[in-house]
Amino acid sequence: MTLDDLIRSINPEIYSNLKTAVELGRWPNGVKLTKEQVNLCLEAIFHYEETNDLPDSERVGYISRESMPEHKRKKAEQEEQLKRQIAVQNLH
Repeated sequence: MTLDDLIRSINPEIYSNLKTAVELGRWPNGVKLTKEQVNLCLEAIFHYEETNDLPDSERVGYISRESMPEHKRKKAEQEEQLKRQIAVQNLH
């Protein structure tokens, strides 16, 4: 099984468990995630969100930009989109 196959096999339950593990910094059994595990989990989460077309407001790291001036909001959205594209490209 390739990494792409593994990532494609992520279902909503696994996605939720990965998010919880990253948020808490621990696996469900209490073992602390390593930095590498956090990074791999985040890459898998980003890829899942991208391939399942989750709305931006439901994605990890989403920050509401409604109170920001328009030019700052557009720049921040472009930066966020670029970061996601880079994370997905790093999976390949």
